[in-house]
Amino acid sequence: MGQRIDKDRYSEAEFARFGERLAEQLAELHELLARPGFGTGPATIGAELELFLTTPDGRPLPRNHEVRDVAADDRLTLELGRFNLEANLTPLPLAGRPFTALERELHEVIALVDAAAAVEGGQTVAIGILPTLGELDFTHETMSDESRYRAMSRGMRRLRVEPYLVRIHGAEELELEVEGVILESANTSWQVHLRTAPADFARVYNAAQLAMGPVLAVSGNSPGFMGRRLWEETRIALFEEAADDRDLERLGRRDRRVAFGSGWVDSPEELFAVCVRDYEPLLPMTSRETARSRGDGAPALDELRLHQGTVWQWTRPVYDPADGGHLRVEMRALPAGPTPADMVANTAFLLGLTSALAVEPVEKFPFSSAYRNFYRAAIDGLDAALSWPGRREEVPAARLALDLLPVAKAGLDRVGVDPDESGRLLELVGERVTRRRTGSVWQREALAALDGDAARMVTRYRELALTGEPVHTWPRCTPPSR
Repeated sequence: MGQRIDKDRYSEAEFARFGERLAEQLAELHELLARPGFGTGPATIGAELELFLTTPDGRPLPRNHEVRDVAADDRLTLELGRFNLEANLTPLPLAGRPFTALERELHEVIALVDAAAAVEGGQTVAIGILPTLGELDFTHETMSDESRYRAMSRGMRRLRVEPYLVRIHGAEELELEVEGVILESANTSWQVHLRTAPADFARVYNAAQLAMGPVLAVSGNSPGFMGRRLWEETRIALFEEAADDRDLERLGRRDRRVAFGSGWVDSPEELFAVCVRDYEPLLPMTSRETARSRGDGAPALDELRLHQGTVWQWTRPVYDPADGGHLRVEMRALPAGPTPADMVANTAFLLGLTSALAVEPVEKFPFSSAYRNFYRAAIDGLDAALSWPGRREEVPAARLALDLLPVAKAGLDRVGVDPDESGRLLELVGERVTRRRTGSVWQREALAALDGDAARMVTRYRELALTGEPVHTWPRCTPPSR
């Protein structure tokens, strides 16, 4: 989604031409993946952090253009909502001490955005869903003034004319009807990229799908929306419903535009082909560049990349023409926050478990069980009943996660991560699980102690997050004095 969109209205002829280019570029990708040596090299990791901008009292601040201009940093990009910014972090080799560098850059970029926001009378916070959001924060006026987002909104309305009816049933229930895709902006994530050789891609992708269930269960930081207690990771339900392009003509399509998937994959090419086959374009911008016009051996595949960026699978394939061209597995389901330490520890657990599972044929495990694990983890967090290869019975996610920490450690050792680094971060996850203190748990308890005052809760959350101490060490909120 980093490509520049130069207009926000497209004709049906342009949509048709874009579809032709997608077919052509799938053929180019097929040839590229068959090229000996393509995409090989050391594994690297990258990440994207989505942030909320808030007022000093914790309410959304719709000034992302202004804050980005003050920050003047190329790592920052605008998100759909005017109260969101995204930071794209520097890719790093996976071997060695990548998580220390990642944590350091997270502190740096959060401080940078916070200082820029202060110039505009605000501040920033990393949290899955901002608890102070209300219905008036989701209007046409709160969408970022960018051609990309106007075009995306029109592209979705082209496919789905009826309103979006969001229904989430958790500890409480939420039903909400909106006219467009602006509800997507309620969700902020911590997205992890892993560069993967084509020959290994399917194994790593499937392993990441299986790993995400228990990792998500211990990483919850979005326990509600609009004053309702919902899922431990409410973002999962909200994003899927807010970007569902299936109208009455498309209800036969199995997966939403945001989805976990419907089966183990055999190749990266299969994932790109399904994306083109099953999902109509939203942003039909065609480039002038063709495979023949490039001399570096890596076609841009601009249309294919742009289209792929508008289908938001929780685990997504990425083609990047940089460095001679390569593939990445993008893991999109983890929430933003609470602190850099928490996000980096979640990443270590996810990548370690993925690396360990990629050695085994996870495809022998029923995909339906991995699917069920993912949604149960999002709903119930540490209490989710999860199944796992080699276990006859389901077990609570908390117990399974503790059992899997040594497996993740072995996976990180396998890819060359410094043992002290991996041990420190996985110990942090273990402490969080043992104490049962995820971000979602802290938020729920804080809201109860503060009589449901979401603004005070956000203010206290931010104070504690700025200390950098992981969430399981945060003190409980005390009730207001009467």
